[in-house]
Amino acid sequence: MMTLPQLQSFLLLGAALNYAILLLGFLAWVLIGDALCRLHARWFTLDRAQIHQAAYLLFGAYKLAIWLFFIVPWLTLYLLRQG
Repeated sequence: MMTLPQLQSFLLLGAALNYAILLLGFLAWVLIGDALCRLHARWFTLDRAQIHQAAYLLFGAYKLAIWLFFIVPWLTLYLLRQG
C-alpha cells in the first residue's frame, strides 16, 4: 500500500512525464508539421486547416487530462497535508 508521500511523488512524476510527452509531441508538430500534415491528408480526407484544428484540440485535451488526473490530485493531497 502506498503512503501519502509516495502517492504525491507518483502523481508529480506522472505529471512531469506526461508534460514531457506533450512537449515532445508539440515539438514534433512544430518541426515536422508539414510532413505530418501530408501523411494525415493521405490517410484521411482532411485539408491542412482541419488537421491543424484536430491537432490543437488533441493537444488541449491531453493537457486537460494531465491536469485532471495528475496535477489536481497532487495539489489536493499537498493542501491536505499542509493544513
